[in-house]
Amino acid sequence: MTTNRQKVALITGAAKRIGRTIALELAERGWDIIVHYHRSADEAAATVREIELLGRRAYALQCDLSDEDAVKALLPAAAALFGERGRLACVVNNASLFEKDGAADFSLRVLNAHMHANLAAPILLAQALHAATPDGEQSVVVNLLDQKLFNMNPDFLSYTLSKAALQTATTMLAQELAPKLRVVGVAPGITLISGDQTQAAFERAHQITPLGRSSSADDIAEAVCYVVHAKAITGTTLLVDGGQHLIPLQRDVMFVA
Repeated sequence: MTTNRQKVALITGAAKRIGRTIALELAERGWDIIVHYHRSADEAAATVREIELLGRRAYALQCDLSDEDAVKALLPAAAALFGERGRLACVVNNASLFEKDGAADFSLRVLNAHMHANLAAPILLAQALHAATPDGEQSVVVNLLDQKLFNMNPDFLSYTLSKAALQTATTMLAQELAPKLRVVGVAPGITLISGDQTQAAFERAHQITPLGRSSSADDIAEAVCYVVHAKAITGTTLLVDGGQHLIPLQRDVMFVA
């Protein structure tokens, strides 16, 4: 049975940076939004206000993505906020732990932290969205990956392992959870300043692509909106990086620059 209820999207890490841009772009295209955040309560509230100014409904929900019980409660809490007015039909797994390590300082503590936030939480949210999708309806999960999976280097070992596992999970979940659920990856290039990177270093790194520029937050949001609405796409990854992955590098681009 089909429904005319308003579609709702949950975006993790939507209080700021790329997640905020994705939330605003989906709102522009008619979606109501759940703004997930961990510690950025003030920024999440500001994002909610911006979405409401676009004429859409929005709520902020806090959740520690490393906490399994909290992640399992996130979708039911989001659904309860809208009740019969809306149906959760999209999850964008944007939030990501990104800490530097390598073979020399690798530890189970750092690996586990990345795997919980970057892999387990997206799988649990996909599981919950599939269970909540009514028969005859279809929902979509978009997993934010990384172009470096297509242009490997040894930097950020635990982060890269978690994203490689999420890419594999994207394929496996698309196979198992169809036809109710489409699962798609979007792999950004260098998009925003990270860590202790300077503005000048970021600008140099951003230009190391065949197109002379990597991705912007707007580019990523546009790509996410495309795959959210592209009903024939599942189990694949869209690279949005200005061709950054086509230039082999021995180190992460932020160090090369």
